[in-house]
Amino acid sequence: MNEIKIIPISEYEAQHPAWPEPDMRYLRSELPEPPALPLRDVFSSKWVEWIEAAAEAKAAPPDYVMAAVLSVCGSVLGNARWPLVWEGWAEPPVLWSVIIGNPSANKSPALDAVLIPLKQAERRQRDKAKAEVEEWRSNAEVAKLAESAWKEQVKAAIKADEDPPARPASADPGPEPFLPRLAVSDTTVERLAVILSRQPRGVLVSRDELAGWLQGMARYSGGGSDRPFWLESYGGRGYTVERMGRDPVYVERLTVGVTGGIQPDRMRTLLMKSDDDGLLARFVPIWPHPAPVKRPTLFHDDLFMENVIGRLLMLDMPTDADGNKRPWFIPFTDDARNLMDDFRQQVRDWENESEGLLKSFIGKLPGIAARLSLILTYLEWASEEADEPREIGVSAFGKAAHLIEAYLLPMARRAYADASVSKEERAARRLVQLIREQHWRQFTIRQVVRCARPSLKSADEVSQSIKPLEEADLVRAVESSAKSQGGRPIRLYAVNPALLGSQK
Repeated sequence: MNEIKIIPISEYEAQHPAWPEPDMRYLRSELPEPPALPLRDVFSSKWVEWIEAAAEAKAAPPDYVMAAVLSVCGSVLGNARWPLVWEGWAEPPVLWSVIIGNPSANKSPALDAVLIPLKQAERRQRDKAKAEVEEWRSNAEVAKLAESAWKEQVKAAIKADEDPPARPASADPGPEPFLPRLAVSDTTVERLAVILSRQPRGVLVSRDELAGWLQGMARYSGGGSDRPFWLESYGGRGYTVERMGRDPVYVERLTVGVTGGIQPDRMRTLLMKSDDDGLLARFVPIWPHPAPVKRPTLFHDDLFMENVIGRLLMLDMPTDADGNKRPWFIPFTDDARNLMDDFRQQVRDWENESEGLLKSFIGKLPGIAARLSLILTYLEWASEEADEPREIGVSAFGKAAHLIEAYLLPMARRAYADASVSKEERAARRLVQLIREQHWRQFTIRQVVRCARPSLKSADEVSQSIKPLEEADLVRAVESSAKSQGGRPIRLYAVNPALLGSQK
């Protein structure tokens, strides 16, 4: 095969007219301002006071603390309580949140305001379970002796041609107690499946940095990708994890909450490179301006959060006819259902006005509204001395819908700014990003295909993505004397210097 003849830039520029002013749409990010957080419209005065104090103590925006509260408390509710919008529509109350900010934005300290009380609750549960494990191990030793004695009795009975004795109850120590986990940070799918099979309530995954975790989902281990597991873990459905050389693990209701941080550039890269399989659309993005740099004058009380988590953990799971733990379903009132009907129509209108990955996120909003309604209902209950809620009413749903419309959706528009465009424009933007990464002044379609980026994996896809860039005067075809094996000329494309020089 003939090698491609790269035309020297100086020679090319001498032979061709100057580049016209390009369409800058593909070179800049139209980043909206973050919306104001409607904290007082959604939360009680107790919660407002605690969230604001925790945020100031951690030198972080209150948005981050609110996101942590919703994700952590939703995961603690887990499979104990589900909202029932109407018969056939129930949702696990887990909320996946990703807080976005630069390294100095204090993302991790904000998460710690809620995660530390959660870990304290886990430590108390584990200390109690350790005593139960020690007692079980002692009983297991006795059970071994009882089992051994019974076997001897069976042998003697058989030898004497008598009926063997029944196995005594003392030979069975019962199931081994399990050390509970309320939060994990770095675990395999196999290990997490074991935890969830023994702990039907669910669990939270918390990560200081979500980018590596999200990228790691595409890696293969045990013959298959972890991504399907995580896609299913949002919906609380049954799931089986196959294990090499061992019995599969079945989880009755796969329910996992997720929270963590990410830097803006890494979030942007994930969105631009992602295939739209709905995984990223499950995350609620939170990207406020950083908090002002100042010495705090307010400090939060860990005991408040510990008491809330403790009350939520007291909620038992009922048992179904087969003896399996199941959620207790909290129904919407008729008036709340009517509001949900109106909200779903509003979501349909938002979808029709949206493009790209943002459309996928908007499609999740009715489910998110149902989840938020339950979480907000139980946050109110857990911070007060009152009877457990028996229904989800207009007030809770109205607050959830308001939080979505006034805050979460505008925040998603901000986070998805570069990805909330048409499929064709997104492919063109991905090509721009690739050209910048490779510092190409000239390129061929084959060079792009070899990079195997989403929407740029075939010659036809690359050709389609080049067309809008040609129309925008960002690239243009260059004559090349090199030919392919079939004798056809190889098309070379020159890059407008503005594409490489404008990287804001």
